[in-house]
Amino acid sequence: MLVHDDIFHWEGFGGRLKLAAGRCRLRIFDLSRGGRRDLAHIKPIIVVVSDLPEDTGKLKRLGVRSCASHIATRVSQKFAIDHQRMIFIEFYPEEIYGNRKQHRIAERFDTVDFTWFDDKALHPKWRPAPAALVETIKSLMPGKSFSAV
Repeated sequence: MLVHDDIFHWEGFGGRLKLAAGRCRLRIFDLSRGGRRDLAHIKPIIVVVSDLPEDTGKLKRLGVRSCASHIATRVSQKFAIDHQRMIFIEFYPEEIYGNRKQHRIAERFDTVDFTWFDDKALHPKWRPAPAALVETIKSLMPGKSFSAV
């Protein structure tokens, strides 16, 4: 069940300079709500983050990949999520490019594993999300295209 779907802003460091500040699309799914009651999940919380399109003419912000540890830490704290029960996913939508739109980069879901020290996510490691997990995520958004915006 989708429990949160909005733009997430994270404060960077550096005081007024807001170094490493940014924003992303944040979706939080809770598999323990609704659906099948006979199936228990070890990690029922799925956090999906994706970059937002760039605002032209504005200072370029950092993307989710470069701030994954910070985002995971802040999301866990803000939404009171036990990090041991959470799967953190980065989503990259399909990109079509070229002067005739002849090139295509397929959409991608990456699972990010962290080493947690107290309540801080550190040392991210990326790997492609398993196909079954991708299908589960897509099934949680019926009738909608799973895009970054």
